[in-house]
Amino acid sequence: MTAVHLPDLPPVPEGRLPRRVPVRRILCLLPLLLVAVVAVQHRAVLAEGFAHLGTARWPWLLVAVCATCLTWVAAACTRQGAVVERLPPGRLLATQFAAGAANHLLPTGLGASAVNLRFMTVCGLSLARSSAALALYLLAEAVGRVGLLAVLFLAFPDALRLDGLLPDGAIGPLLLAAAAVVLVAAGVLALVRRVRATVVSFLRTALGEARSVHARPSRALALWGGAFAFPALQAAGLVAVGRALGLSVPPAHLAVAYLAATVAVALVPTPGGLGSVEAALVVALVAAGGPAAVATAVVLAYRIITVWLPLLPGALTLGALVRRKVI
Repeated sequence: MTAVHLPDLPPVPEGRLPRRVPVRRILCLLPLLLVAVVAVQHRAVLAEGFAHLGTARWPWLLVAVCATCLTWVAAACTRQGAVVERLPPGRLLATQFAAGAANHLLPTGLGASAVNLRFMTVCGLSLARSSAALALYLLAEAVGRVGLLAVLFLAFPDALRLDGLLPDGAIGPLLLAAAAVVLVAAGVLALVRRVRATVVSFLRTALGEARSVHARPSRALALWGGAFAFPALQAAGLVAVGRALGLSVPPAHLAVAYLAATVAVALVPTPGGLGSVEAALVVALVAAGGPAAVATAVVLAYRIITVWLPLLPGALTLGALVRRKVI
C-alpha cells in the first residue's frame, strides 16, 4: 500500500493562541449603539423637547437638573440599605448612573436590575443574596412610590381624576390578566416541585436578608429614606420644569399627577417607559387642570432633562464600568 505524503504545513509560532472574540469590548460599545438607535427613533420628540427648553426660565431648569442628579444618590442609598455589607460608595453611585441608562435601553426595570445584580456579585455577594437584595430594593421602591402617592392623594383628593390615566375599557382586561398570572403562578408552584423548592429557598434567603438589614438602623434608614426620596425627587423635578414653562397647576397637584402616571405605566413594559410615560404624564397633567399644549411642553422638556441628557454619559459610564470589570 502506497504511503500518502501530505504537504508540509507552516509551523504554529509558540506562545500564540487563537484569537478570541472580544466580548467585553463589544459589550462596552453596545450601549452607545443602542443610544444611537433610540435617539434616531425618537428624533422628533427630541427636537420638540429641546425647542421647549429654549423658551423656559433657566433657574427652574437648574433646579430640575439638581433634583435629577439627586435621584441617583437616593437610588444608591436604597441599594446600600438593601445589603448589610458596605458597598464601595463611588462605584455604587457610578453604577446607579449607568443603570439609569441601561433602564432606558431595555424593558422597564430589566436594565437597572441586571446592572445592579452584576455589581453586587462582583462585590462578593452570592447570587442568591444579590437577588434577595434586588427584590428588597424593588419592594421598598414600590412601597415608597405608592405610599407617597397615597399620602398626597389623601391630602389633595381633588388633585386629578385617576380614571383618565388608563384607556377606556383597559381596567377589566388588566384585572383579568393579573388574575391569570396569579393562577398560572399558583398552579406552577403547586405542580412543579423543583420550582416550588427554588421559590421557597429564595423567600427564605430574602426574609433572612430583610431581617438582617432592619436589625441595623443605619441600613434601614438608608433603605426606606432612599425609597421615599427617589420618587419625591422625581416629582420635584417635574414641578420645577412646570414652573420653568409657566404651567398653572399647584405643585402638590403636579406631584400627585407624576406619581399616579408612573404607577400606571409600571404595567407597560416599554424601555424606560419611553412613549408610555409621556402619554400618561400629559393625561395626568391635563386631569390636574393644566392646558394640553403647556402640559405637553412640560412633559417633553422634563423627559429631555431626566432621560435624554443623561443617556449618552450614562451609556459611556456603563461601558467604562464593563471595561474595568466593575460590573
